[in-house]
Amino acid sequence: MNLLKENVDIKTQAREAKNAAKQLGILPTEDKNRALFIIAEHLEASYESILEANKTDLENGKAAGYTSAFMDRLMLSKERIHDFAEGLRQVAALEDPTDHVISDWTLENGLQVKQVTVPLGVIGMIYEARPNVTVDATGLALKSGNAIILKGGSSAIYTNKAIVEVIQYALDHTKIPRQAVQFIASTDREATQQLFTMKEYIDVLIPRGGASLIQTVVKHATVPVLETGVGNCHVYIDSEADVLKALPILVNAKTDRPAVCNAAETVLIHKDWLRNHQEDLVKTLQEHSITVHGDERVLTILPDAIPAGEEDWANEYLNLHIAMKIVDDVHEAIDHIETYGTKHSEAIITENQETADIFMKLVDASSLYHNASTRFTDGGALGFGAEIGISTQKLHARGPMGLKALTTVKFLMTGNGQIR
Repeated sequence: MNLLKENVDIKTQAREAKNAAKQLGILPTEDKNRALFIIAEHLEASYESILEANKTDLENGKAAGYTSAFMDRLMLSKERIHDFAEGLRQVAALEDPTDHVISDWTLENGLQVKQVTVPLGVIGMIYEARPNVTVDATGLALKSGNAIILKGGSSAIYTNKAIVEVIQYALDHTKIPRQAVQFIASTDREATQQLFTMKEYIDVLIPRGGASLIQTVVKHATVPVLETGVGNCHVYIDSEADVLKALPILVNAKTDRPAVCNAAETVLIHKDWLRNHQEDLVKTLQEHSITVHGDERVLTILPDAIPAGEEDWANEYLNLHIAMKIVDDVHEAIDHIETYGTKHSEAIITENQETADIFMKLVDASSLYHNASTRFTDGGALGFGAEIGISTQKLHARGPMGLKALTTVKFLMTGNGQIR
């Protein structure tokens, strides 16, 4: 592979981003929205140059032996670029998350206090594979008044570079300085590691990708990290689940887009439900070419299933394989999720509201579903316009992170000579 090995001065880029953030943070909403529309127009007009760069990444990916699912996430088309542009227009249509007064009050001494939302400042985005993240993250950052430093993986280096060049050219026709969007055009690991410790310029790091990338950032960064998580997501089919809901939900959660983080990787099935619907389950799995890795009880009803080992319960397959375990009750299902889940998205299928309430209260995850697919854990699906990642931590932001997650607060006090 002939990957980019440019000499990049990351410290200078970070300093420029910080200076640009100061200018961006005081721009009115209409200027930010206008910039997003202009970027969208330029992306659509420049689709040929972006696709040409994408062709190089695809050729390198093929030579490297990337999986078909990985290649699908990497591949662009004119239609996908149009979708990127539409996503920016949707973000522009959303409410500006900055300058909101969360609360205000006046003290007995007459001091007026306001708590208001403000941009985080400079976001460092470290991610793998998907070129759409380059556009989504940029749109969300700019709309929320933040500058952004983008560090994509080597698999999409040419595509991402081409996209950012278009974005920066578009910004030259707006009131947002082009330095507000920085791209680190290097595949060296040292470039990524440099970002980990640049607290004087970067306000938050957001890693988005596989478990190895995320844990590396969390372990080594001194800059605050908004931790996104891998998705070992579960669907629990309770004894009182409606078969007409359970099977379509399971199929959708597993097969709609198996290579994404909100796809189901494990199905937990109540023994009584299985006794009544075994034939329907087996037929459905076969119709959709789902390969099962099952426990001992599963193997007795699915002789073609692969015996599940300890690694299967924690595996994020990202394909049409699924782990299956038979459980005695909802508490055994919850215990299994607590042991092997990644606090991403979990679903229960049941017509018993009391059982559903137990599951929803006791399962620790960013997103929980009752009688619905885990595939809805997505910023676009939930009306955010786009997302910068899905947080599985508990501080500051949790779940799909849209515009509001990219803000913090300030306390503004106005007095008339008060002293303490």
